[in-house]
Amino acid sequence: MKKATWKKLAISSLAVMTLMGGATSAFADGKEKGRDKDRKKGKEKHHQKAEIKINVNFKDLDEKEMEWAMEHIIRLASKGVFNGYEDGTFKPRQTISRIEALVAAVRLMGLREQAESAEEMSTDLNFKDAELLQEKYPWAVGYVAVALENDLFFETDAKIEPNKPADRLWATTLLVKALKLEDEAKAKNNTKLEFKDARQIPAGSVGYVAVAIEKGLVTGYQNNTFRPNQPVSRAELAALLDRTDNQLPDHDAQAVVGKLKADPASGAIILQKSDNTDVALALDPNVFIFRDGTKAQVSALKAGDEVLVRTFQNKVVFIEVTKSAAVNVAFTEIGKINSVTLNAQGKLSTISIIKTVDGNEQAVIFNVDTNVEIKGNASLLSQGQLIEVKGENGIVKSIEIK
Repeated sequence: MKKATWKKLAISSLAVMTLMGGATSAFADGKEKGRDKDRKKGKEKHHQKAEIKINVNFKDLDEKEMEWAMEHIIRLASKGVFNGYEDGTFKPRQTISRIEALVAAVRLMGLREQAESAEEMSTDLNFKDAELLQEKYPWAVGYVAVALENDLFFETDAKIEPNKPADRLWATTLLVKALKLEDEAKAKNNTKLEFKDARQIPAGSVGYVAVAIEKGLVTGYQNNTFRPNQPVSRAELAALLDRTDNQLPDHDAQAVVGKLKADPASGAIILQKSDNTDVALALDPNVFIFRDGTKAQVSALKAGDEVLVRTFQNKVVFIEVTKSAAVNVAFTEIGKINSVTLNAQGKLSTISIIKTVDGNEQAVIFNVDTNVEIKGNASLLSQGQLIEVKGENGIVKSIEIK
């Protein structure tokens, strides 16, 4: 039996790819463009890895109109789980098909490499419409096989129905299954749902909706309806996927998390990670920055900001400010050097000084700006030397040797 794995795929090994992967052309215009061309080239083509692409700036994504979904869409796009089309659009209002949703769920689970392996791609599926899948979406055979191995189908599912629009109930059930909460869902099948249209939800699916609501994956509408049969748009699925990802193992294992050590300069940022090591990262010219829930410019990033960063081909494509630095809090301290640390580039990273407070000595550690100004003989920066440090937001901007 094939072994399913729950590991998240490292961005360095797989990079990030578009949701449509090996069939980018098949979904580029929503009409399976290029299908005949792919079929002529034969099945072997679909065993090859897809071209690596990423786009986080979609020309049809109105920031104000799609504010509720913007962050979900961009975050998933930066991970390569759910992306747009070759023409640079995302088509947020377009209804999503079951095969697209299945592919996204499998990738969200970190199983893309397995789904695109030759072994999975050669699976002889037992679904009644397996021939339709092989004819129309041959690149997705491995994804369906992996989805089946990971219980993303019901035991009574006789068909894949790849072209069928994914409705709210089906998508909700799929993501609860992706979280491996099927047993919990079955145990809640007698839950009384308070939606006005609760009777439209089959008895065997009540538990899945109950779990999804409990986990914060989905909510009802303002008029207290759930609308189980309503088709899901691409924007809505992005929100569902992103909420699900928060509860999957090794969440954000692909990301770099840290605090900005200085304002961005020359198209790069320097982060101090939780282990106090520094990492320098180049910015992609089209980097997408989220600050306070809206898109921001690079100039909005400030030293001391805590951020989540995602990279593609060694360049930062996405930055989310998770905690803003204190605004313009300047400081001046005088004391003797206790210790200094250098980063990998041999520059000052942190400096600890001993100062006297109410007659007692105490050590204070400061992060040091990469472009710190040193007044005096820098060779004297050693233990016991009296110095004055100045800066803001906890970052030392200048050091004067006394």
